[in-house]
Amino acid sequence: MAKQRTHIMVCGGTGCVSSQSLEIVDKFKEVLIEKDYQDEIAVIKTGCFGFCGQGPIVKIHPDNVFYVKVTLDDVREIVEEHIIKGRTVGRLLYKEPETKKTLPKHDDMGFYKKQYRIALRNCGLINPEDINEYIAFSGYEALGKAVTELSPDQVIDLVKTSGLRGRGGGGFSTGLKWELTRKPPADEKYVICNADEGDPGAFMDRSILEGDPHSVIEAMAIAGYAIGASNGIVYIRAEYPLAIKRLEIALSQARDYGLLGKDIFESGFNFDIEIKLGAGAFVCGEETALIHSVEGNRGEPTKKPPYPSVEGYQKKPTSVNNVETFANVPPIVLKGAEWFQSIGTEKSKGTKVFALAGKVNNVGLVEVPMGTTLREIIYDIGGGIIDGKAFKAVQTGGPSGGVITALDLDTPIDYESLKAIGSMMGSGGMIVMDEDDCMVNIAKFYLDFTQDESCGKCTPCRLGTKRMYEILEKITEGKGTMEDIDKLRSLGQTIKDSALCGLGQTAPNPVLSTLEYFYDEYLSHIVDKKCPAGACKALSKYKIDPEKCIGCTACARVCPVNCIEGKPKEVHIIDESLCIACGACYTACRFDAVIKP
Repeated sequence: MAKQRTHIMVCGGTGCVSSQSLEIVDKFKEVLIEKDYQDEIAVIKTGCFGFCGQGPIVKIHPDNVFYVKVTLDDVREIVEEHIIKGRTVGRLLYKEPETKKTLPKHDDMGFYKKQYRIALRNCGLINPEDINEYIAFSGYEALGKAVTELSPDQVIDLVKTSGLRGRGGGGFSTGLKWELTRKPPADEKYVICNADEGDPGAFMDRSILEGDPHSVIEAMAIAGYAIGASNGIVYIRAEYPLAIKRLEIALSQARDYGLLGKDIFESGFNFDIEIKLGAGAFVCGEETALIHSVEGNRGEPTKKPPYPSVEGYQKKPTSVNNVETFANVPPIVLKGAEWFQSIGTEKSKGTKVFALAGKVNNVGLVEVPMGTTLREIIYDIGGGIIDGKAFKAVQTGGPSGGVITALDLDTPIDYESLKAIGSMMGSGGMIVMDEDDCMVNIAKFYLDFTQDESCGKCTPCRLGTKRMYEILEKITEGKGTMEDIDKLRSLGQTIKDSALCGLGQTAPNPVLSTLEYFYDEYLSHIVDKKCPAGACKALSKYKIDPEKCIGCTACARVCPVNCIEGKPKEVHIIDESLCIACGACYTACRFDAVIKP
């Protein structure tokens, strides 16, 4: 067999798979066989490259050429031009949104320049279904070092000293959680990986499991050694079939290689992992609710203490960490606490992965050092707002977070700074909004999600979020009163103070933060009966500019409710009492005569 001179790396993350990237892999292999290049060129299915808005992505090694938005029809041209003739296919290269400059290498792209990949270090670099590729990039060396060179207490001290904090919510010290789980005497202890990621727009943990499952397996085994557990559980929602499949493959390979099971690295340490599927309940991201679900019970939280580190799964000491937290552990063990400490801020060490979505040019997974500002993420990495529109707000922390306005764009991303401006890190969802977004409607969207996802166990969350949603719905329909604002604030604070778990305690955040920063929009909805952004249909009525209307009748012909009057070549008029704000007239008009609300 000839030595392979080139690797064609094809993104195999969920986003690209949905755009036929697996078919693209097969097509590359087919064309290479046809051209008799199958022995020289390898086609590698990788995990997510992160640049999801530009997928499917194909990267050619060692040329370091990065092709975007590749289709099945492009495969033959890439093989014939790039692989055989050595010519770059220019039309498939990425173009910067502002400069329109063509960039063949991902290192030169604004999206990647300020990123520092630790948790995502192998995503897009290796085949997640081949353990040998993970091992080639120092895979399982950290586990070997931990169980043969370090005591459990030394591992815990290393993780504590590194400053690693939980990447799934409140940012609790990972090493301290392990220490608290190690202390209680018990005949069995458990390590649980929380892969239930349920924030709208968040896909960090799923992408890590799809692109680098062995990093999580290795970290769970290190955690098991540190706390004295021999059993691990990955709790993952059933809606993640690709992540589940690759995790199952990785577990099987790890067992075959003796990296899970009995006497790992001949150290006497035994550890294995099983998968438990969840039904996709957002509340099961809370650790006590998650544990109940794993046990086969309703996913409802319980009051703490006792904490899971003392009484968790099967009432045994249990450490629960999320996927991204675990993905940071092997590099820390290999490179040391001081290395990890050197990245980030004084109280927030390392990096954080964000799912950057919404009204930005560059949508995708972003991993940056703690302390990077929101402005850098949105404009330098995200490429700015689509169509050059005005930035309005960014929601961090998903349904549990709050909105951040332009006034705070230079806020460094860390746990304390985000909390100080009324938001939170959360799992890492980051939704960017522009001038066309209605903040009252955004608050209603998140309340709709949280009240629907409430487990119903405690009254403040079960009824309080529903009442808040109903008030917001009333306001967006133009039926709100000034008393409703007082009710929202009072209800929100009561829920925060009395709800049983983190879901209820943080559910009012989107409402309270939009009330603080966008109070004028609430007033417009209530007093003026108008939605400034034109997003609330009940308050959005289209008008016709008599100076621009030529009476072409295009708008009247597409109106589904016949609310537009006027003869040909005469100015038309919209009957606002009949208008349903569907926007058909706005789309049909070629003379900009229809005014969007």
